[in-house]
Amino acid sequence: MVQAWYMDDRPDDPRRPHRPEHGLSVGLEQLRRLGVLYWKLDADKYENDPELEKIRRERNYSWMDIITITRDKLPNYEEKIKMFYEEHLHLDDEIRYILDGSGYFDVRDAEDKWIRISMEKGDMITLPAGIYHRFTVDEKNYVKAMRLFVGDPVWTAYNRPADHFEARAQYVKFLAQTA
Repeated sequence: MVQAWYMDDRPDDPRRPHRPEHGLSVGLEQLRRLGVLYWKLDADKYENDPELEKIRRERNYSWMDIITITRDKLPNYEEKIKMFYEEHLHLDDEIRYILDGSGYFDVRDAEDKWIRISMEKGDMITLPAGIYHRFTVDEKNYVKAMRLFVGDPVWTAYNRPADHFEARAQYVKFLAQTA
């Protein structure tokens, strides 16, 4: 099962867990109230997994590719890692399925505090359009992930502040309704 917690604010390496010794854990229900959806799937059979196909069909995730984030596979690795870790939002949902390796998605809660979501093989997550978030690999420096989209992929990230976008306004409205 996925693990999530409120992050500490130490400025050291973002690939470290940043889990305070007496920190608060965050459960799936709290993540759902933020619009974050989670599934645990069998990543060893992702190519022919009926459960994955059902999710894709129900949620209209029609486009898919696979990215490997590691020094020897991703051009401009250090630059990309820094870019992924910049706080940003998207105008569409961000859907990621971890096929191998591990990393962290950090999302802002309703009070603007960081929640770190530890992702490993078999974890699939959907971050709603308009949520401020960021991503980093962990200290193993390796993750292989499936990227899914509704329709054609849109790769544009809007660094904070990006509150003027309709997707952000809709997300803030969603948060108010789930409070």
